[in-house]
Amino acid sequence: MLDNIQVFKQNHVRVDVGEKVLHVDPFAVDRASHDADFILITHDHYDHFSPKEIEKVAGKNAVLIVPENMKKKAAEAAKFVKKTVTVEPNGSYNVDGLEFETVPAYNVGKLFHPKSAGWVGYILNVGGKRIYVAGDTDATPEAKAVKCDIALVPIGGTYTMNAKQAQELVNTIRPEVAVPVHYGGIVGREEDGRVFASAVDKDIKVVFKIKF
Repeated sequence: MLDNIQVFKQNHVRVDVGEKVLHVDPFAVDRASHDADFILITHDHYDHFSPKEIEKVAGKNAVLIVPENMKKKAAEAAKFVKKTVTVEPNGSYNVDGLEFETVPAYNVGKLFHPKSAGWVGYILNVGGKRIYVAGDTDATPEAKAVKCDIALVPIGGTYTMNAKQAQELVNTIRPEVAVPVHYGGIVGREEDGRVFASAVDKDIKVVFKIKF
């Protein structure tokens, strides 16, 4: 399953599952693929929700999945997808065969991503694995309670956890594999990945997916 996961800029993640393809938070897409069956959005900031990027990845029958409070804003991308589905934090869903759960994604002690906004991370149940795409979050109690096999966690700091905080989260939830995201671009430095990896417990495999 790990080979079927690609990570691009910020929190843009692509997962290839059998005959289905899903994208999370498409951003700064270099070349239009039009391959997405599902497009999952964590929140409405420009580097996570962009209609022009959604247009580049959406397949002809793409389903757009967004937090409930984005319902109105998501209409900006409606013409590029077959339908839009809204979700709330702490939910379990099956949308056209895609099974997933939502985890609240928010900041503690800073105001960029308030809990009241209802933004989310996703736990994807695909290929027999639970893949946690945390979104823009700190190491919240909800994040620390996640059960997953693969965790994609932000490490760039400023708007999310930094490398040390992300390492502490990963060591708490203990996935088989941890993949750092959301660094080395708008926020964070390339070396943050090495800082993160050096502090993760040795029985948790750290895999770098972003190509710099």
